[in-house]
Amino acid sequence: MTVLFEDVIQPGATWSHVLKRGTAIRMTDIEGGANAGGIFYNWESPTERYNMPDTLKAQHIAHLTRGHVLYSDMGRILCSITEDTAGWHDPLGGCSNAAMAAAKYGEARYQEHRNECIKNPYDGFVVELAKYGLSARDMAAPVNFFSKVVVDKDGNMQFVTNHSRTGTMIELRAEMNVLVILNTCQHPMDPKPRYDPKPVSIVVRKVPAPASDDLCRLSRPENTRGFVLTERYFA
Repeated sequence: MTVLFEDVIQPGATWSHVLKRGTAIRMTDIEGGANAGGIFYNWESPTERYNMPDTLKAQHIAHLTRGHVLYSDMGRILCSITEDTAGWHDPLGGCSNAAMAAAKYGEARYQEHRNECIKNPYDGFVVELAKYGLSARDMAAPVNFFSKVVVDKDGNMQFVTNHSRTGTMIELRAEMNVLVILNTCQHPMDPKPRYDPKPVSIVVRKVPAPASDDLCRLSRPENTRGFVLTERYFA
């Protein structure tokens, strides 16, 4: 398929793009141990955005992988996961803020440390949202790609270390025109005591529309209805 552009999101950086319907973004963990937090919005109407509870309950899941989709709060499908070599991506862990990062890693301000400063994903997301006329009020729960968090029968959450290896990748196909914002800071539950975010490469390319036998469309009856609602939106 036609590659539109490639880039690398540097460690601890925030990146955004309006991913058009009919394109896909492939993210690859370059060094192993990456985390890529992502938030998603309907570009035409950003009040419609990724909804974590609906995404999980509609598909009867507590993690994301190939065949799953990201639902908006209007019951439409923002993105589908068409390829995945990790097998598990965390939708539950959220993201850290400045206070959490300082408590865990200490403080290293840009004024003294320049590019070696300690960043946090919440501030990164908010700054990027402002570029599109949005604010902290518009923050949604992020998906943490490449990270694995398991939940036991008592509801306790545990971060799984060494989950993502070098070359692990995931591909998201846009089913709407989607504002995608990504941040490569560490997962808030990552037990590593040192600030050590990893880079993630991205490739955006054109892809065909989902067929009638598409895995993401058929993986759940709810997804079939979600695709119908999304296709009506563009009819």
